[in-house]
Amino acid sequence: MTGAVDRLPMIRITAMPANTNPYGGVFGGWLMSQMALGAGALASRTGQGKAVVVSATDFAFPGAMRVGDELSVYCSVTATGNTSLTIEAEAIARDRNSEASTRVASGSFKFVLLGDDDRPRAVGEAALSANDSE
Repeated sequence: MTGAVDRLPMIRITAMPANTNPYGGVFGGWLMSQMALGAGALASRTGQGKAVVVSATDFAFPGAMRVGDELSVYCSVTATGNTSLTIEAEAIARDRNSEASTRVASGSFKFVLLGDDDRPRAVGEAALSANDSE
């Protein structure tokens, strides 16, 4: 999923001391939660309504992140089902004091779109068109 540097992140946030694990590194669970937030934002935008995560898979943590580094989460829709969207998320850390960046996490999220009655609803034509243009 790594691509051009001009792509826009779904989320951008700075890692703080509360986001660390017992060893002083940024906690993988925090990275996953930021990725889920970014993927959820894209799912809601693409599906034009409520979208809930039903699975999260294929996580990898190839790099390390430190407190103060800036995290950017990039997402793209990779599959569309009758009521679901699969979204790939990639987390890139930028060193606080430079432009150096590292891929720190990646994973896949599956969302189901819900209607006003909180029951699964079909992915609309607008969502399918948006997916084709990515």
